[in-house]
Amino acid sequence: MTELFDPRPEIAVQPEEFHRLLGYPPGWVIADRAAELAEWAREWYARNGRPWIYARQSEELEIRHDSFSIAGACFTSPRLRRTLEDAEATSVVLVAVSAGPELEQAAQDLWLDGKPDEYFFLESYGSAVVEYLNTLAGARLCAWADHGNLAVLPHYSPGYPEWDIGEQPRLLDMMRRQGMPDGMEVLDSGALRPKKSLLAVFGLTHHTAGVLSLANLVPCDNCSMLSCQFRRTAYRNAARNGNGTALGLVTAVAAQPAPPHTVNLKALKRWSGERLSLTQCEDGSIAALFRYDGTTCTNTGRQLTFHYHVKLGPAGEGYPIREQRCQPAPGDTGHTLMCRYQEDREALMAAIDREKPLAGRPLQEALAWERQACAAGCYCDRDSRDHKWGLVFETIYYALSQTRNGTS
Repeated sequence: MTELFDPRPEIAVQPEEFHRLLGYPPGWVIADRAAELAEWAREWYARNGRPWIYARQSEELEIRHDSFSIAGACFTSPRLRRTLEDAEATSVVLVAVSAGPELEQAAQDLWLDGKPDEYFFLESYGSAVVEYLNTLAGARLCAWADHGNLAVLPHYSPGYPEWDIGEQPRLLDMMRRQGMPDGMEVLDSGALRPKKSLLAVFGLTHHTAGVLSLANLVPCDNCSMLSCQFRRTAYRNAARNGNGTALGLVTAVAAQPAPPHTVNLKALKRWSGERLSLTQCEDGSIAALFRYDGTTCTNTGRQLTFHYHVKLGPAGEGYPIREQRCQPAPGDTGHTLMCRYQEDREALMAAIDREKPLAGRPLQEALAWERQACAAGCYCDRDSRDHKWGLVFETIYYALSQTRNGTS
């Protein structure tokens, strides 16, 4: 393969992938207004979208001790350099995919027209299209590589961990010099325009033994972006022991006796599987991301989603709560309909950002934390916010405990 350009690839986004990007848990069946909007987004893009795929192989790959170059352009991603070196890659395939500018313009018009729901669904479908295009490109590469006794490595892109997004202009410029058609540009921030686009590098190696087929790889296994609301599974690139074997996701919860949970165990089990992701860092600390889905107390109970980011110290220290942050999930508009937000949004959001209950305390203390029982799904009152923090801490503790006990 030298070059591939598909100006009109057929789009077949799976419903479960679209629903995941909308923020729904696995197995959730959307209905009523949400189902109408999802179908509308699909139909709009089928009529108006202009997706495309471009790929070109480059055999001008040079791997150095602290960088690598492709066709004379030097890059400094330690993660990608290690991947290419460990797999003894001999060349790469440069890939660009885009959902096209039409979707971006339409979404912007919807937002300006005061249609946030339509905006959100169309934006989310654009993200699903980009994921599908990248997967489709990878599948085509695998089919081609099989004939040449080659293996395709997982893709990597500027902006991923250990690849500064500031190198994206250099990658795009090099791809243009290699023959990539016009239709994409890089902003000063490093982001691409159209924004529903992606540049990626796929490594190629003749050492097929031990290299997983791309179809069997879960990209999230190699992505440590904890703030991502679209994570499918936990990051697995944890610290390694002396012989290079990966350690488990977590080691163990501190051994001291703990009080019983205040939350129903069935709920904790479900939440830990559907709403929580855990990552063990190389220093032994734990990073957690929890998704909370609630509703406003007024405006007919509109759905809202918040993300909780928690950083815990090592198990040997009792998992002290080192960092914590609560904020609306990217793309969420439901929080703007809370009554307290509409009364004084700056005061409410400042309170949510400022409050850090149990900061510095061992995670286990959350089980004995006396807080008011509160069924409200909104964030208008302090008791309601504390109640949700308690749910987050207990879910994290439950998940760590189950890992220790070898259960799920």
